[in-house]
Formats: sequence, C-alpha cells, structure tokens
Amino acid sequence: MKSVIIRFLKASAWPMEAPRPYSAFHLYLTAAGVLTAFLLARRLSRTLRPVRILFLCGLLLAFSEVYKQLFLYYIVDGEQYDWWYFPFQLCSVPMYLCLLLPLVQKAGFQKAADAFCTFVQDYGLLGGVMALAEPSGLMHPYWTLTLHGFLWHFILIFSGLFCSMSGLGGKSWRRFWAALPLFLLCCAIATAVNVLSRPYGNADMFYISPYYPNGQIVFHQIALAAGTLAGNLLYIFSIILGAAIFHWLLRLYKK
Repeated sequence: MKSVIIRFLKASAWPMEAPRPYSAFHLYLTAAGVLTAFLLARRLSRTLRPVRILFLCGLLLAFSEVYKQLFLYYIVDGEQYDWWYFPFQLCSVPMYLCLLLPLVQKAGFQKAADAFCTFVQDYGLLGGVMALAEPSGLMHPYWTLTLHGFLWHFILIFSGLFCSMSGLGGKSWRRFWAALPLFLLCCAIATAVNVLSRPYGNADMFYISPYYPNGQIVFHQIALAAGTLAGNLLYIFSIILGAAIFHWLLRLYKK
C-alpha cells in the first residue's frame, strides 16, 4: 500500500517554477476562482439541503488535505514530518466544522450549528480572501501543491458566501458574537499545538506561536517592536475585527 501511494505521489509531482505573488498567474487564477465561487454560491444558495453542500465542501477539503500531507511527507520532506504544515490554521478550521455540522445538527445542538455556519461565513471568508491577497504561502515549486493552495481558498470563499446567501450564517450581530467563543477556542487549541509540538518542530498555528514573532506581514514588525505576546494579541484582535467587517459587508449585500 505504501509503495502504491508513493508511486502515485511521484507521478503527480509535476515541477514548476514557483509563481510570483501578483504575477499574471496569481491575478488571473484568483479572478477566475473568486468569480466562480461567487456565481456557484449564488446558484446553489436556493438548495433545500444546504448543510449537505457544506458537508461536501468539508469532504473535498479533507481529501485534498490528506493528499497534501502525504505529498509533503514523502516527496518534499523525505519522510520527516514538518509541524509547520500541521492542519490547524485559521483556513483549516472550516474543514472540520463542515464535516461536523451534520452530526451537530442531527444531535440537536442548533446553537452550535449556527455558530459553525457563522464562523465559516465570517472567519472562513476572511481567511480565504486574505490568503489570496497575500499569496506567498500558496506558491510552491509543484503544480499540485500550488493548485491545492488556490483551490482550498476558493472553496473557503464559496463556503462563506454560500452560508451568507443561503441564510445559514445569519446576519444579526448576535450571531457574530455567538461565534466569537468558537474562534477563541480555536486560538487556544492552536496555542496548545504550538506549545506541545515544540520539541518536534516549529509549529505556528494561527501564527500565534509564543516562541517567535508573528510571521505575517506588518504584524511581524509590530511583534519585533512590542514583543511577541503583544503582537499575537493584536493579531487575534485584528482577525476578530476583520471578521466583523466581513459580517457587516455581508449584511449590506443582503439588504
């Protein structure tokens, strides 16, 4: 089985020159992907089974993440696990929420299901847009990894818009604040991963590692000047503010 997986991974390891941010490749692919996500979300928003659509998004993300992890482990990193790519970034959380959503809803935890959908709508959409706006982490010297990064964030944008257009995400500010504890819980889990994995690698989930300054543009300079903890707290606040702005914009679009 292992040999079959490795042969498949090697067969799909198509090399490419890593694209430059804001190159024609980046701009055209982003424009096409975002437009497709918007039109598809609008077209499917009238479906009678919106939770099933989100679950399918979660499955697609999960299968692609398994491929990415195997590719990194066997092809890129020579069978050494790189904790930098542990799948619990802000942009990874919608995958778990979409997969859990049918179970949570079936169990009768409607408030939790609502928080899941609002998170995907606000924080997931924010993560998808910001990653495409600053795409250095999406560019790889392999076609499959590069396309994986772009398609992943197109799916996040689709899922966020779909939650908004179908009504699952909610437009009230009460729904936004109800999703905030979920985001803070994810921050706590990310911090736990960063701390517990320290002996094995340099995990930086949510870019809030307590061991070195934030790696995101602008916030890195802030962390160098004000300290790692202050930089991380400001970064978390900025994510909340960004999600609130997207929630407000989606309210305006609905009206």
